[in-house]
Amino acid sequence: MKEVLNFGIVGYGMIAKIHATCIDEIQGAKLIAICGNNQNKAESFAASYGAQVYTDYDEMLANKDIDVVCILTPSGTHAELGIAAALSGKHIIVEKPIDVTLEATDKLLETCRASNVKLCCISQHRYDPAIVELKKAVDTNQLGQLNFGVSRTTWYRSQEYYESNNWRGTRALDGGGALINQSIHYVDLLQYIMGPVDEVFSYCVNRAHERIEVEDIAVATVKFKNGAIGLIEGNTAAYPGFSAKLEIYGSEGSVIIENDQVKEWRFKNGHVDEPPKVEKNHIFGSSNANISHDSHMQQIQEFLLCIREDREPLVNGWEARKTLEIILSIYQSSKTGVPIKIK
Repeated sequence: MKEVLNFGIVGYGMIAKIHATCIDEIQGAKLIAICGNNQNKAESFAASYGAQVYTDYDEMLANKDIDVVCILTPSGTHAELGIAAALSGKHIIVEKPIDVTLEATDKLLETCRASNVKLCCISQHRYDPAIVELKKAVDTNQLGQLNFGVSRTTWYRSQEYYESNNWRGTRALDGGGALINQSIHYVDLLQYIMGPVDEVFSYCVNRAHERIEVEDIAVATVKFKNGAIGLIEGNTAAYPGFSAKLEIYGSEGSVIIENDQVKEWRFKNGHVDEPPKVEKNHIFGSSNANISHDSHMQQIQEFLLCIREDREPLVNGWEARKTLEIILSIYQSSKTGVPIKIK
């Protein structure tokens, strides 16, 4: 195994800086290539890292020095670009969601398996200290029987946000709205903590934005396979933007996490000590680039270790598929007006 794994990034939107910063700070990783359609923007971005610029993705993939590709493009292109990377023998990090359809996702997963390359999808909040401690508490039965779980994302996105790129707010490339884009992280955390989802019933509407094809508010009731029930809210019409919240209620205790910090940590046995708090440099609720990269870095570091040790990452392609299937089922329920069972 090479001492240093070389990275290429395709796409250089807001999240690209986060990935590039992580790669720059991780020992044993090096950013050597940036790919995008706009030569000037790509060169400006790449200059800070001494990376080579490509405007042709296939040409970048032909660079045998690249070991890992970060796919940071519009959601509806993730699987297509990932399949090309896998066929070129590159390991893959893809931003959420893994894609916008299960069909495309399954093709990506099968191609990665056949090509013997690793795949992970960014779900960085699984690495937050509060979530790590909560997962331990659930796995060691400290909360007892899980009864009720809630994922609420009450954020705000302006009309200008959706008009900033012509792919935003489209079914084909954005895949959906508030749910699949902004709320997906806490939907993932809900199923990660509560367990597999059995059925959803939902309403999805657009109440506050013009000229978009997708929802800015979604609500769903959830039935889990363990018998628990729950709620999901995804909202980008909550001016001026508030919080992302995960609520877990069990027979022996309850935990509430808001904006990645523990708000309540209470158990019947009197244990109320909170996990360590880590203040994040992130303004929640509204669209901004002021995002901490700590959890991203932990996920990328773990992925590199998985490559070196030939094991599966925590958020592999199958894990990302679970969350996508929940969200697509919510969309289907809203469209059909009936509950949707999840296999």
